[in-house]
Amino acid sequence: MKTSFKIQVDYPVGPSLIYDAWLDNQQHSLMTGGLASCSSVEGGRFTAWHGYINGKNLKLVKNELIIQEWRTSDFEENAQSSRVIIKLKSVKGGSVLTLIHTGIPEDQPDYKTGWNDHYFIPMRKYFSRFN
Repeated sequence: MKTSFKIQVDYPVGPSLIYDAWLDNQQHSLMTGGLASCSSVEGGRFTAWHGYINGKNLKLVKNELIIQEWRTSDFEENAQSSRVIIKLKSVKGGSVLTLIHTGIPEDQPDYKTGWNDHYFIPMRKYFSRFN
């Protein structure tokens, strides 16, 4: 059986800064602390965290939505990729980022904790410099 979860976090910057940083090599690397190679086009491939994460952009709606096919080097070779949906919403004082991660094989590590530790906490520090 596959697992999924949803996380919501707020940031003191507009959706455009988050969207652009997510899809840019240098900014993604700086905001997470792990080397990334990104694409800002649908169908474009990406890697993050020094190649531990890899996938493909399935759908991009500027400053609103990123849907990615997503897997790590922990996935079995024949396992289907999971899906990451990132929704960005403008709110007073910044943005709300909603991440929905679905289709995770049961034998995988705790990616919910991984997202918090390796993305959302470092992103808070990265985006605080824009205030």
